[in-house]
Amino acid sequence: MSQNFTSKSPEELLQQLKIWAEELGFQQLEVTDTELGNYQKHFTDWLNQDHHGEMGYMHKHGSMRYQPDELVPDTLRIISVRMDYYPPDCEAAEATLSNPELGYISRYALGRDYHKLMRKRLQKLASKIGSEVGDFGYRVFVDSAPVLEKPLAEKAGLGWIGKHTNLINQKAGSWFFLGEIYTDLPLPISNNSPESHCGNCQKCIDVCPTQAIIAPYKLDARRCISYLTIELDEAIPVEFRAAMGNRIYGCDDCQLYCPWNRFSTPTVEKDFFARQPLDAPQLLELFNWSENEFLSNTEGSAIRRIGYQRWQRNIAIALGNTPYSDKIISALKEKMSHSSAMVVEHIDWALQRQSQIS
Repeated sequence: MSQNFTSKSPEELLQQLKIWAEELGFQQLEVTDTELGNYQKHFTDWLNQDHHGEMGYMHKHGSMRYQPDELVPDTLRIISVRMDYYPPDCEAAEATLSNPELGYISRYALGRDYHKLMRKRLQKLASKIGSEVGDFGYRVFVDSAPVLEKPLAEKAGLGWIGKHTNLINQKAGSWFFLGEIYTDLPLPISNNSPESHCGNCQKCIDVCPTQAIIAPYKLDARRCISYLTIELDEAIPVEFRAAMGNRIYGCDDCQLYCPWNRFSTPTVEKDFFARQPLDAPQLLELFNWSENEFLSNTEGSAIRRIGYQRWQRNIAIALGNTPYSDKIISALKEKMSHSSAMVVEHIDWALQRQSQIS
């Protein structure tokens, strides 16, 4: 580890880091220590109540999530950054959600996959630090390892964890990605962790289509549409299908109706701009994609990671929730003969749902 801050004091280096971060497209950078004891019980209780569903990786790494120096030995500080992602050029979310013939895709996934972009930017930031201080220990993370990114960001001062369990910034809302650099540099701690400003508001709880926010600050992922459409590899429980509406990849409702997002700013990062027409796509067009078309049309997108079968499963549910249509009935029946058993189950449900709607 290098503790040689050359001509700069630790405080001056931190200010330089913030300038570099802004030049690299991050909207904010703060620093915290590795003490996460106040978050440990909340996380372990969440696991013990099985609210993580089939996300077994949450259990796999044990205490590494809340003891950063176990994940990266000699870690002293965590550099936490945020980057706005809401695309400025997309169809209004509410308009897409209110049209059952369209598919709704979570706004974070409309552009390029953020993981690689942010990881490269954080690596560049680390290189700039190295040019200033010499060799130092670090590791970069973007939703890629057992990291409690929201608690770390809250502790660093990027915002507070809201009742929907997302991070909220008083000046920027919640439409942003998070990333971290674990480092052995003894940087100054930001010491500006904000208090919660949710107050008595519980709009996020009230609007959740599947009532996944079972109490303030407590999310049961097994009920969450983002989990159901992205993380769950099997059949989606019948009791949630009608409530999913036309949400085919993720769900933004808890953020869409959060009052603090009136302060959010659309991203200027062109890679996060909407790939037309995925901001307001016709469900039937998406359902008729072949697997090759799916792979081609989602290249470079986070959507691709769910695979073709889950994509078809999600759209089948959305088609079942549309007003009765002979075209939809035909499209669903046409897919029956060359779909997996899991997809066929959801097509059957959609056909039954269509018959009930008619």
